[in-house]
Amino acid sequence: MKYTARQPETNVNVTLTSPLKEFFILTGVLLGLAIFIYLILGLAVDLIVPHISPDLEEKMASHFVGSFDTRDNDSEKAAYVQSLIEAMQSRCTKLPYQFTIHVRKGSVANALAMPGGHVIIFTELLDTVMSENELAFVLAHEMGHYANRDHLRGVGRRFVFMTMSVFLFGPDSSVSKMLAHSLNLTELNFSREQEYRADEFAVITLNCAYGHANGATDFFEKIPKERDPGKFGHYFASHPENRRRISRINNIIQTKEFKLAERKPLPDIIRKSKKGNSQGLTPHQF
Repeated sequence: MKYTARQPETNVNVTLTSPLKEFFILTGVLLGLAIFIYLILGLAVDLIVPHISPDLEEKMASHFVGSFDTRDNDSEKAAYVQSLIEAMQSRCTKLPYQFTIHVRKGSVANALAMPGGHVIIFTELLDTVMSENELAFVLAHEMGHYANRDHLRGVGRRFVFMTMSVFLFGPDSSVSKMLAHSLNLTELNFSREQEYRADEFAVITLNCAYGHANGATDFFEKIPKERDPGKFGHYFASHPENRRRISRINNIIQTKEFKLAERKPLPDIIRKSKKGNSQGLTPHQF
C-alpha cells in the first residue's frame, strides 16, 4: 500500500491567534488584576488609617526625623513658625498632634506634612511669602492634611504599590514601570481631592485665627502661568490647577461670608532674609 503524506487538519502546538494579540490580552489581564489588588489594598489602608494613633505615628516618624540634618535647621525662623502653628492649634483646630516645625534649606517653595506632626518648611517658601496671613494659610493647609489623615493615606498607598509591584514583577521590570504609570493616574484624582479639602480647612482656620480670610490665595497668585498645570494638564497633575484652586478658595470665602481685611506683616527675622523673587515656585506646592 502506497503512503501519501498529508498535512494535519489541526495542530495543537500552533496557535491561530496572533502572538501580538495574545501579548496584549495577557498584559491587559495582568494590568487589570494589579489595579484590582491595588484598589482593594488601598481601601484597606483607608480603613486602617483612622485607627492609627498619634503616638504610633510618632514612632513611625522616628525613621524620617532621624534623617534630618540639624545643620540645615534655622532655629530662629523655626521658632517663629512654631509659635504660629501652635497659636492656630490652640485657638482654632485642637488636632491631636504636638506639631514640630523643621525649617530646612531648599530651593523650592514647599512644605511637607510628615507622620507624627512633623512639618518641614523649606527656606524658599519663607523667602516667598509676603505676609503672616499667607504663611499661616500654608501651615493651616498642612494641618488640614493631618485633620484628614492624608499624610498617612499617601504613605500607605505608596507602600502598598511598591510592595505589590516588586513582589509580582521585580523592582526593575518593564511591567513594573508600566504599572507605576497606570496606577499613578488612578491616584491623581485622590491627591487633588486631598488638596481641595486641605485648602477648605486652611481657609476656615485662617479666618478663625485672624478674623478674616485675606491672604488665602496669595501664594497661588505668585505662581507663573507657564508653571501652572493648566486646563488640561490639571488631569495629569497631583495638585489642582492653580486658577481652579484660587476659584474654589474664593468661593469658600464668599459662601461662608468671611471678611477680607489688612494682612499682618512678617517679623524682621523672616523679612531680612528675603530674596525678592519667586523663581523657586513650582506648580507642585505644598
